[in-house]
Amino acid sequence: MSGYSKGPHDLGGDCHAWLLPDGGWGESNTGLVRGAGVSLLVDTLYDLPHTAEMLDAYRPLTASHPIRTLVNTHSDGDHWFGNQLVAGPDVEIVASEAAAELMTPRAVSEMASLHNRGDRVGQFIHSVGGRFNLTGITPAPPTRTFAGELDLDVGGRQVRLIQVGPAHTPGDVLVHVPDAKVVYTGDILFVGGAPLVWAGPVSRCIAACDRILDLELTAIVPGHGPLTDKDGVRLVRDYLAFVEVEATKRFEEGLSVEQAVASMNLGRFAAMSEQGRIAANVLNVYEELDPDRPRADRLEQFSRIAAFELGEPA
Repeated sequence: MSGYSKGPHDLGGDCHAWLLPDGGWGESNTGLVRGAGVSLLVDTLYDLPHTAEMLDAYRPLTASHPIRTLVNTHSDGDHWFGNQLVAGPDVEIVASEAAAELMTPRAVSEMASLHNRGDRVGQFIHSVGGRFNLTGITPAPPTRTFAGELDLDVGGRQVRLIQVGPAHTPGDVLVHVPDAKVVYTGDILFVGGAPLVWAGPVSRCIAACDRILDLELTAIVPGHGPLTDKDGVRLVRDYLAFVEVEATKRFEEGLSVEQAVASMNLGRFAAMSEQGRIAANVLNVYEELDPDRPRADRLEQFSRIAAFELGEPA
């Protein structure tokens, strides 16, 4: 992953990205778009220390172009728990309606409680997220919501918000800067790590990848991992299509979710990190194929991922 280093990266066209290697659980990316005298920030980070570090690194760019708009690409905490460090009377926080419904004080407390569990879920989350500190977070939810698409004016520049969720989560949004040919994808894209489908269906995640591929782009900033190009998008799309086909085949053969996961040979996708996400992704396909099956909550999804990663029965 040449050039994959922590810190701000200049994408050209007065667009920037903050990358947080190695892009694993909680290690998300942000973006900054500057217009005439103002900036738009794409996402904050999982906790206050990491968000403060990111904002300090952007300071040379925002000193003369203060942040006046914050867009949260979706409702997972590693993309908005740091909002309070940006929020203020002069800052508009924008997210999709579906994302905003989940950006609540309860979401913060529930995620913090997962870190403190004494079972395998807590063990797993501590192992992948122990570097983060979820204390002191005061939720700063969106002050403006939308559905579908929304054009924002950032100092005379057009920034297009394109809702592609439900996909990874119920309210995923792409942030497209047409004049710079840059897109910030949120967690529609994980680069280097396996994609993750919390909400789905998987077909919607595939469609979101197709939407990215339809754009004219010179830079693509994933939610996690290094900067990528359309080949990186195609790899994510191919993984999702593989999971959909193989899980459907096993569903039709009468295999359980656990049997389906255990029998899958990931082939060229085996090099991706966070392989345990296959357990949640296959479950999502089964839920889509069987409408009578109760939808798993985030705890059950994490439990299945943890079991896979720890080599335990689901």
